[in-house]
Amino acid sequence: MTRSADTEPADTEPADTEPDETERADIEPDDKDWTWVLTQPCPACGFDPAAQSPAQVGELLRSAVPRWAAVLQREEARRRPRPEVWSPLEYGCHVVDVCVLFDERLRAMLAQDGAEFSNWDQDETALAARYGEQDPSATAARFADAAGTLADRFDSVQGELWNHRGVRSNGSEFTVRTFAQYFWHDIQHHLADVEG
Repeated sequence: MTRSADTEPADTEPADTEPDETERADIEPDDKDWTWVLTQPCPACGFDPAAQSPAQVGELLRSAVPRWAAVLQREEARRRPRPEVWSPLEYGCHVVDVCVLFDERLRAMLAQDGAEFSNWDQDETALAARYGEQDPSATAARFADAAGTLADRFDSVQGELWNHRGVRSNGSEFTVRTFAQYFWHDIQHHLADVEG
């Protein structure tokens, strides 16, 4: 399964009960380092960093809101295409958390050059938050809210702030500029995953 945001959401709370081992075994954890998409096109979704203006990310993110809403309205939104691949609903929950986290990290980078990011285990988050049990309509509304907030934040970036840095727990370093590109790849890639 392809998931590309190795980042940490701020507002995900653990579920009251732990998922059983069969549920845990369904999805192979994604431990790939996706920062290569900042230097070369992604063959799976068509993202090309050379053609991607970071200043357009807010507009692109807003354009993704109706696309995700349409995906989450599908009858089969809760259904996994294969046991080892997330359903559209699970991907939708993931991109909500990605928007929340990227907003938190962007605020940190704008406030402090060289901000450090704590680790996020996206697979554990999906299990703890029980993505597959969420309501698709509520997820679409949460994505619209989170995307709107983050789009406004990206729109506010000007001048030297684009060069402010952030460092992930594994040592990967971003500027606000490359952070915007990396983020948009994640949203675009998951839209391709769900054929949205």
